[in-house]
Amino acid sequence: MGEKANKSKKDMTVFRPPEDFAENAIVNDPDIYRKAEDDPEGFWEENANSIHWYRKWDSVLEWEPPHSKWFIGGKLNACYNCLDANIEKRANKTALIWEAESGEIRKYTYRELLEEVCRLSNVLKEAGVKKGDIVTIYLPMIPEVIISMLACARIGAPHSVVFAAFSGDSLATRIGNANSKVLITCDGYSRRGKVVEQKNKVDEGIRSCGLVEKVIVVKHGGNEISMMKERDVWWHEIMKDSDISCEPEVMDSEDMLFLMYTSGTTGKPKGIVHTTGGYMVATHTTTKLVFDLKEEDIYWCTADCGWITGHSYLVYGPLSNGTTLVAYEGAPDYPDKDRYWDIIERHKVTILYTAPTAIRTFMKWGVSWPQMHDISTLRLIGSVGEPINPGAWLWYHENIGMGKCPIVDTWWQTETGMIMISPLPGVTTTKPGSATMPLPGIKAAVLDEKGNEVAPGQDGYLAILKPWPSMVRTVFGNEERFIETYWSKWDNKTYFAGDGAKRDEDGYFWIIGRVDDVIKVSGHRIGSAEFESIMVSHPSVAEAGVVGKEDELRGEVIYCYVTLKSGAQESEELKKELRGYAEKNIGPFARPKQIIFSDDLPKTRSGKIMRRVLKAIANEKDPGDVTTLQDPSVVDMLKQKTKELESS
Repeated sequence: MGEKANKSKKDMTVFRPPEDFAENAIVNDPDIYRKAEDDPEGFWEENANSIHWYRKWDSVLEWEPPHSKWFIGGKLNACYNCLDANIEKRANKTALIWEAESGEIRKYTYRELLEEVCRLSNVLKEAGVKKGDIVTIYLPMIPEVIISMLACARIGAPHSVVFAAFSGDSLATRIGNANSKVLITCDGYSRRGKVVEQKNKVDEGIRSCGLVEKVIVVKHGGNEISMMKERDVWWHEIMKDSDISCEPEVMDSEDMLFLMYTSGTTGKPKGIVHTTGGYMVATHTTTKLVFDLKEEDIYWCTADCGWITGHSYLVYGPLSNGTTLVAYEGAPDYPDKDRYWDIIERHKVTILYTAPTAIRTFMKWGVSWPQMHDISTLRLIGSVGEPINPGAWLWYHENIGMGKCPIVDTWWQTETGMIMISPLPGVTTTKPGSATMPLPGIKAAVLDEKGNEVAPGQDGYLAILKPWPSMVRTVFGNEERFIETYWSKWDNKTYFAGDGAKRDEDGYFWIIGRVDDVIKVSGHRIGSAEFESIMVSHPSVAEAGVVGKEDELRGEVIYCYVTLKSGAQESEELKKELRGYAEKNIGPFARPKQIIFSDDLPKTRSGKIMRRVLKAIANEKDPGDVTTLQDPSVVDMLKQKTKELESS
């Protein structure tokens, strides 16, 4: 039975959970929200009992704003919870199905994955890595990235995974900040059939920082590289004779599990510190409840391990629940635009968790690609990374979910560690474009500049009012920046998310986007994400990147970069139509000064549109390092198009 759509009192389409889904859901009683609100510590304590502890905690929470400690005195190991804890029941169950861009497939059972992790754990210890030493991992989406993360966790060495597409200089910056002496990388990897020379980037990047003493190199791309004697070693050679057993380190609940670098408005990356106990409880619990995980599920989170989503909802959350994961190395359009749907059909994927940027790209390519494949095994689909506009939500629901799959539109951040606002698929009535309600145990609000809750329908700042287990503990080596960035907007008890939001009359949260991505036109403020959401709701528009160009009279004017759906034609008439569409849906002040059509937009390898680059192009400024973009040549093309418009 499919989801039932009906109209609310405000004529908005809403979707109730399918009856058969709700009946069998892990959570199908809305009373979970009341119980968690009445006793949030009790809620998290109950869920903490679902994971393995060497020693139980003395108390659940110590809250000295803005610092929290969770499960104080508790002892555990994250790797043990992901692997060893599953061996008794699931030793021969497939833990990981990995597919290379080339089509190569590797599968690991829980026992096989544990043995590989133990081998690497012993290798790292022989290389001198001790509990507390930070290991940097600079790998693409290959099994070795997951093995490396878990091996570090096993021996108590925090890991810092650096997105493989970052430059050598970006890598060196993060190594320097973390004071990391051991690096795990590869010779190269495939992207759209071309080999990326990863080891060459390493050699160039770390030459200046002088910290790295050991580089472990996975032979993957097959490209020629140089190996520095004594410093560089091949993964396959040192793993060959390594022991398949390694006792896990007993970690304190508040010991650091990993560092995750996230960009800041200053341009200097922030090292977000996540600890072991609270993070494991939070990711284990939210993975199970939000994705309604069942023993037979085949779960595919398309995120890269270089981002927090890959940590929380590809590795630690799903594996600690004994799930079968799918991971894919390559691009969604290689060798053709049906690659994702082909993977889902062949591996019988039941849960898909991907980004709105990917969904809008699929919309642009058209429905013929998913229709080439049987994707009927899907029973739940989700989105992550940024707000999803209603048009993309509905397309995803109708063409990928076949009108029967609940959608979990999730809001969270690197800093939160876990999903904070999301439907519970067996309980929540969803509205396209809304992340719906805070999860049980989470207290969120929309506040004004003074910290007062705003009225329904009004824009404000998204805030978290109570501590949660996987919250960021500090910015590594910069406590002052931690407090200034997250805890100084109102008071030191209220977390400032940096996102704009509003709530409707039903209490549903609508995320507008980053407040630092705001265009100010003649005193009016409009979020780039909100503007883009409206533009892509036009039937001809696939993607939009909206930025402000400095203007003496109005402060800023609006530049809108647009890619069109298949079949739509560039024309002056369409430009005029789109200007009118923006004016009608937002207001006269929102009429774009320029609309620039393009076959593509500057995006990261993970598919996120780089507004920073678009803003630099619009303002005729240097966009900076563009080597991490999917296609750096897009920048020059857009520069030329913008210049031609200005001179016409």
